[in-house]
Amino acid sequence: MNVELETVPRDAPGVVRRLDDGSGHCYLTFDDGPHPEWTPRVLDVLARADVRATFFVIGRLAQQSPTLLREIRAAGHVIGNHGFSHRHPWTLTRARARSEVRAALDTIAQVLGERPQWFRPPHGRLGAYLVEAAREEGQRVALWSVSAVDWGPLATPGRIQARLGAVRAGDIVLMHDGPLRHNRPDRTLQVLPSLLAALVRDGPSPAPLPVVATMGA
Repeated sequence: MNVELETVPRDAPGVVRRLDDGSGHCYLTFDDGPHPEWTPRVLDVLARADVRATFFVIGRLAQQSPTLLREIRAAGHVIGNHGFSHRHPWTLTRARARSEVRAALDTIAQVLGERPQWFRPPHGRLGAYLVEAAREEGQRVALWSVSAVDWGPLATPGRIQARLGAVRAGDIVLMHDGPLRHNRPDRTLQVLPSLLAALVRDGPSPAPLPVVATMGA
């Protein structure tokens, strides 16, 4: 079996880690949902702060929670593609990589009536087949420049707060609303209200990743 051990450079064309677009924004993103317990809690905190974000959703989870996916979009948030099953890129053949991207796209489109414009590879690994598949589908690939590291033993509220306190204009910020594997969205939620309050008050202004309006959207 030919799996994609080749990787794409992190600075390859079309791979975005920061958006230095002069807007003064930082870009908040949440991965590994939607989850019926934690995603609504994240949505509530964002709503109270009047902040929008991007949610990179796993296709099979979106398939299981279509109503929740619609609620995320109805609240003004941007939906991104995080693959259908969150398989590690290095375990995928070219055909399976295409299937992972397309199946998630199809699932999201069936629920929302629109295709996401952004793709984030599971685990942030730029396997060549997966990036190729995303590009074939016209998706921009987003990584991040600041991570909350809200998983595993380093996911203490104090450490998460310190990492997120370093956000600057142009940063793409990685957090999690799904408890996949070692993720700790409960810890993220302990610091999220104060983070949002500080960003709204002092900047950089938090925003979702930008999307381009399309016909019928």
